[in-house]
Amino acid sequence: MKRSFLTVLIAACLAMTMPQAGQAAFPVFDVTNYGQNVLQAARALEQINNQIVALQNQATMLQNMARNLQRLDFSSLGSLQGALTRIDGLMMQAEGLSFSLDELEGQWQQQFPDSYDGSIGVNDMVTAARERWQNAMSAFRQTMRVQSQIIENVRSDEGLLTDLVNQSQGARGTLQASQAANQLIALSTKQQMQIQTLMAAHYRAQSEDAARKAQAEEAARETTRRFLGSGSAYSGN
Repeated sequence: MKRSFLTVLIAACLAMTMPQAGQAAFPVFDVTNYGQNVLQAARALEQINNQIVALQNQATMLQNMARNLQRLDFSSLGSLQGALTRIDGLMMQAEGLSFSLDELEGQWQQQFPDSYDGSIGVNDMVTAARERWQNAMSAFRQTMRVQSQIIENVRSDEGLLTDLVNQSQGARGTLQASQAANQLIALSTKQQMQIQTLMAAHYRAQSEDAARKAQAEEAARETTRRFLGSGSAYSGN
């Protein structure tokens, strides 16, 4: 009895689940296929995310490259060249002995002869001695003028140094930082060149004055020799 009832119940359930004639069949849910589709979708989404991250990194890299290649909108070259030009102008105004090697040789032979022959009179010696004294004074004056110009340049360099340091600290990329550093080096080089120029003017003045004194001693000996030799002091011949 129970077995017959169970058989009838199963048959009834099957009859209910099976589609009737003229009715559409219910869709069948495939768990395995669904899981594979979900996995593929997740992998595709991961690839898209990776591509987005890669594009973001490339954009950041391009921004950094553009920042590193950005030029520094500040140049101290004109100021540095102007300062050196002013000092060079003072050096070109040198009176007496020239800084040019070719001109110096001729001027030296004229103002500081190795000996005095008979054609050179005492009055000529006095005139030459006075010219040498004037040239020595001009050399010392030029040294002081160069010193004054350098002091003015150093004062103006204080503001320029501040600007360059600010530009270096505010640099947005390696190119700007490098350009600011190069200008700081150029400023230091200019100051060293100023010192070298001052030393050249200073030692020139000292050398010219020492040569003047030595030549004065030689002229005095020649004058004494002529006085004792002829018995006529300071003849004009």
